[in-house]
Amino acid sequence: MMIFKWEDFLKKQRNEIVVEWGKKLKQNVSKNYAQRSEKELRMTTAKACDSFYQVIVHNNYAPINEFINEITKIRLEAGFRLDDVQKAFEIYRQIVIPILIKESPDPLLCENIETINTHLAYTIHRFSNHFQKMHDRYIKEYAKRLERDVVARTGELKASEYKYKTLVEDISDGYLALHREKIAFVNPAFCRMHGYQAEDIMNKSFLFFVARENHEKVSSLIAREGKKGIDPEAFEYLRLTKQGKRLPTEINFRPSWFENQEYTLCILRDITKRVKMEKKSREIERMTYIGQLTASLSHEMRNPLSSVKMNLQILSKNIILNGNDRKRLQISKNEIDRLENILEGLLNYAKPLSLKLSLTNINHIVCACIELLEIKFHRKSIDYKVIVDNSLKEIPSDKGKLEQIIINLLLNSLDSVEDFGKIIIQTSQKIQKNKPYAMIRVEDDGKGVSKELLPHIFEPFYTTKTNGTGLGLANVKQIVTAHHGHIKVFNLKDKGTVFEVLLPMGETNG
Repeated sequence: MMIFKWEDFLKKQRNEIVVEWGKKLKQNVSKNYAQRSEKELRMTTAKACDSFYQVIVHNNYAPINEFINEITKIRLEAGFRLDDVQKAFEIYRQIVIPILIKESPDPLLCENIETINTHLAYTIHRFSNHFQKMHDRYIKEYAKRLERDVVARTGELKASEYKYKTLVEDISDGYLALHREKIAFVNPAFCRMHGYQAEDIMNKSFLFFVARENHEKVSSLIAREGKKGIDPEAFEYLRLTKQGKRLPTEINFRPSWFENQEYTLCILRDITKRVKMEKKSREIERMTYIGQLTASLSHEMRNPLSSVKMNLQILSKNIILNGNDRKRLQISKNEIDRLENILEGLLNYAKPLSLKLSLTNINHIVCACIELLEIKFHRKSIDYKVIVDNSLKEIPSDKGKLEQIIINLLLNSLDSVEDFGKIIIQTSQKIQKNKPYAMIRVEDDGKGVSKELLPHIFEPFYTTKTNGTGLGLANVKQIVTAHHGHIKVFNLKDKGTVFEVLLPMGETNG
């Protein structure tokens, strides 16, 4: 039975988290944080770490609530932006989860990551709500002061407008005010998140920007938040953009009153990255399970398969067999070979990928792979063309794994191209984001890839081939990623498909 104790883990990692968190606050968040001393930032991160410890280990929320109240007041008075403090909290997740992946038992990894996400979400939600309360209180107090002395407070009004712009209009989260379900105010971030101009949004129903399957839930929450004594709650839904995209979003509601009218204040947050990270953590758990299962199956299946294959080879030498009997025997042998290939593919994908890097000439590998598959090209009368960039320098890569990439892509094209078709494989150098990459491009004039399949083409076990395992392109993606490279696929306008692999020209950390 796997055992993981949060108490031991957090105590062991505390100092490392405190120091690293302080460094990232100073270096990666904003100018305001950069101007703070390292000593002050470490005192802050130490208090935050100890508060998270109380929540996670003892389910004691008092310290973190006290910390949120304190840090909200300090940061607002110092002119910090709301999204800067939200980013500061997010850094805790960025530091802790990689350590968890190393330290946590695999079966508990997703559960432990979810624990971090849940408590961090609570912290950010409470901080955002506290911000709204303080903002409401500030507006009301300011309105009373303004009534008493408009002229004397003109300068203060300008300062307030600037603070409002900083805290509301410039935050990365969407901020809006609803009168019933109609939009009465939006900030620029809300417009950017949905792809509309402010004038196209005002007075529209908020449900216009919500996926239909979430309409009922969002409507009920808006109505509920208008009732006194109801605690606000965060809700995840799919927002609709002008371009038709459906993106995961988190929203917080809070009732408010202005000029004797009831409004609902909302903060929207794009959680696309968080959803992807959660999906990745589930994929890690899934692949760990597949690896264990595959290792067990390979031992149990290989010996029986070898025995059956050997006996089929012996039987095939029996001259008495003829006609359909010999045909059935050949079919059985072919199926045994297919089972062995599937098992080999599973083993290659499931086992941890380690690279043996050396300076490699990509052109030589491409030519060697073409020579290896030349018989298959001739068998289908495929017209193939090799275009290599002789100025391409050697790159640090795993030669064997690079051969797997090229052979898998060529075999994929061979399956797609009909007899007398055409395949072009090309090497060149490409600059992307000011970094040099060696590019391998495989182009064919086959039937192409359907729009429905394109987003899933590199997923394991996803295939449209009758005899495919769905692991070839998944292995390619895995190897490219291990080299810190990129791969993309797209259809040509007329006919065919293009795969482009980009591998760094510089040193990698494989």
